[in-house]
Amino acid sequence: MVRLQLSLADETFILHLNGSQLIQLFHQQQAIAFDNPESELYEFDFQGQRIGLDTSKVHEKSLAIFVNQQQVSQLALPELQEAEPKRGIIGLLALGFKLFKSAKVVKAALAGASVAGYAWLFSIEFALMLIACLVVHEYGHVRAMKYFGIKTKGIYLIPFVGGLAVSDDKITTRWQDVVISLMGPAFGLITSVLGVVLYYATEMEIFAGVAVLSALLNLFNLLPILPLDGGHVLKSISFSMRSWIGLSVCLLGVLFGLWLSYTFGLMLLVFFLFVGALEIIFEWRGRHYSHLIPLDTYGQGFSAVMYALVVAGHVAVMMHFADSESPILSLPMKILAS
Repeated sequence: MVRLQLSLADETFILHLNGSQLIQLFHQQQAIAFDNPESELYEFDFQGQRIGLDTSKVHEKSLAIFVNQQQVSQLALPELQEAEPKRGIIGLLALGFKLFKSAKVVKAALAGASVAGYAWLFSIEFALMLIACLVVHEYGHVRAMKYFGIKTKGIYLIPFVGGLAVSDDKITTRWQDVVISLMGPAFGLITSVLGVVLYYATEMEIFAGVAVLSALLNLFNLLPILPLDGGHVLKSISFSMRSWIGLSVCLLGVLFGLWLSYTFGLMLLVFFLFVGALEIIFEWRGRHYSHLIPLDTYGQGFSAVMYALVVAGHVAVMMHFADSESPILSLPMKILAS
């Protein structure tokens, strides 16, 4: 990717180009939305004018600029250096193939360790239910990534911690962050509702156990604390307003998490808070150079409503079994009520 600085009407614009394709456009550290009416022609509105950028001759170190569909300038671009091909390509391919195979081995080993660990602590039935809930949750993240065209490496189960959906690419908008973060708990909500349906259809308590366990796990993940899913939604909304608002709100989330971990003795949550605090620091330090397109006012409100609906769905499942005679089914709601 090539970064170009362009001056128009005494205003500075930053272009991110991938070959002749315009990936992102910034003005005063704010992302600008643009249209692509024709191949290699990009248009955006600025100060009441319709600005066009023709990138068809970028490889010839030339960029055409249009104002209201009239060409006004043909800029000469600096030399674009192409990365030199690396030597030993066969060796690199062989190494990549080995790493690909080893990734599958690592996934299988972590999954086996997770099942064994949870079975040792609780029971094999509980372990299988927990793994199923984690896999469905992470699959929701993976499906959202694929929807946005983001390449994924798959799902990794981490013993006594949870799961992780790993991607090869980076997100480009705050909206992507919101959707990817919420799709995990949303798929978990489907699991919870399906568990309730199967419980009434078969009268087997294990399905009710899946429903409440999935609801509890996903509700925990929706806490507004980084790096949990709820924290990512909060960060995307707050940093789409003003950077200092984003910092303040995310720091309040960290303080809330510290209070929660102290009150309930959740030492693992302290580790999450440490990782989340680092993410907040990096986000704040790079706020002026962020490539993420922020949410507009409508997007902020819609994201908040989506978050609230998913939270309400999981709470409803837990409340449904709050009066159950089974201590296992009523336990999640007792924890929430405390």
